[in-house]
Amino acid sequence: MRILIIEDEPGIAIFLKEGLQEESFAVDVAPDGIIGLEMATVNEGEYDLMLVDWMLPGLSGIEIARRVRKSGSQVPIIFLTARDTIQDTIFALEMGANDYIKKPFSFDELLARIRVQLRGKQSETSKIIHQNLMMDLNTHQVFVNGHEVALTQKEFALLEFILRNKGKVCTRSRIIEHVWDIHFDYNTSVIDVYINALRKKIDANTDKSLITTIRGVGYIIKDE
Repeated sequence: MRILIIEDEPGIAIFLKEGLQEESFAVDVAPDGIIGLEMATVNEGEYDLMLVDWMLPGLSGIEIARRVRKSGSQVPIIFLTARDTIQDTIFALEMGANDYIKKPFSFDELLARIRVQLRGKQSETSKIIHQNLMMDLNTHQVFVNGHEVALTQKEFALLEFILRNKGKVCTRSRIIEHVWDIHFDYNTSVIDVYINALRKKIDANTDKSLITTIRGVGYIIKDE
């Protein structure tokens, strides 16, 4: 599950990101409203939930929610804000928020609210099955031909990302951004090392490689 945090207070953003990553969520962070809306738009369909601060530089959380809903997206949005009047709550919900939590808040309470919003989606996508491979996202297990394959956390995240984008070429820059959470030019040769390690494990007892290399571009799992 991938979450987009749009929060301009670095301390809160880091606290949320680290806490959610410990709960096995993939997390992206945007420091202002303009970048946040751009990330939500460019990566439409990749985020399972958004945590949005109300008061943001560049573009308010309210305006982000309004534009996201106008685009037709139904991604769950939880507002983080110091505003606490009934009128504020009603306004946020009318603008497209699914839930609303007042700062300062307990991380456990926020986590519970996130899980409520993702409950239906998690039950639908707790397993990813492709040909002879099955990923269980709840237990972090991978099975090939019914036999468990032990993957590291990063190998698991890499395989999940490529499987979720089945039929699409995953460029090295997108993999670095979404699996390693690095948002700048980076030596992407590390991806080749992980892909090779992943192939050795999941292709060991098969006659065909699951992940296809698109030379000079990235990798793809073909939707056959």
